[in-house]
Amino acid sequence: MMRIKALACLLALSACANVPLQAKRDLVGMDRSDLIACAGVPDNTATLQDGEVLQWRQDQQVQGPFTIKGPMSLELDLSGHGTCHFVARIRDGRVAQVEYTGPSGTLLGPYSACRPLVLACDKKNRRDLYKNNN
Repeated sequence: MMRIKALACLLALSACANVPLQAKRDLVGMDRSDLIACAGVPDNTATLQDGEVLQWRQDQQVQGPFTIKGPMSLELDLSGHGTCHFVARIRDGRVAQVEYTGPSGTLLGPYSACRPLVLACDKKNRRDLYKNNN
């Protein structure tokens, strides 16, 4: 029974880490206004000859899942910390490319600090996909 619980925890953690990687693929083609509706107003924008770049910033340190706190303010942190900048390149009003910058790695994966920035858009994509398939 313990093995099943441990496996379930590992699967749940890996699913959380996969959201930013899926978003890199799944957000391509999304309408600019839909991206802003789910991700929020970007922190920075830049106009290019062939489109624009939108950037969202997660500058607060995101902490991984393994921090042990003990008596007398003793704390052992076994996880990584990270920040993330979510960058979307827009061409012809649609997302053409998604990238992440910043030291975003924690024990949950290399882009786990980016998860909060793309989670709402990932959920929107899943809802839209479900509607289109039914």
